[in-house]
Amino acid sequence: MPDFIIARVLHVLAVVLWIGGVGMVTTVLLPAIRRSHPAPERFGVFHDLEQRFASQSRYTTALAGASGFYMVWRLDAWDRFQSAGFWWMHAMVLTWLVFTLMLFVAEPLFLDRILARRAASAPEATYRLVEWLHRGLLALSLLTVAGAVAGSLGVNLFAW
Repeated sequence: MPDFIIARVLHVLAVVLWIGGVGMVTTVLLPAIRRSHPAPERFGVFHDLEQRFASQSRYTTALAGASGFYMVWRLDAWDRFQSAGFWWMHAMVLTWLVFTLMLFVAEPLFLDRILARRAASAPEATYRLVEWLHRGLLALSLLTVAGAVAGSLGVNLFAW
């Protein structure tokens, strides 16, 4: 079963880089920009720095999705999606789907332009929105990671 081991290693490494980066952006980069730049400059500075991370995230989310799909296929674990006890499997797919749509569809096609226009007229409110969106994505991601780690060990975090 070395192929499965390789898939799991790649999956975990991809998730560590991806979600770890989201954590760093949310808890370090966004607050640092807020403290060091006036409101009209914040979104532009954030966008310039975040673009570098977005490129990395496209690769890591693609790798996480491909390796996750492979593991489900390899184990023939499709039936897990029919059980509420495997809620963390659904959460992994949902989290991956949200980020994939953001990184590959929304940001490049329209979201970046919408936020840039909004930031030009309402810089403080736009930056606050960006911070709250990142906090929400980080919370979803951390809940998913916690559920997946516990679930992969046979423990359901919500079965009290």
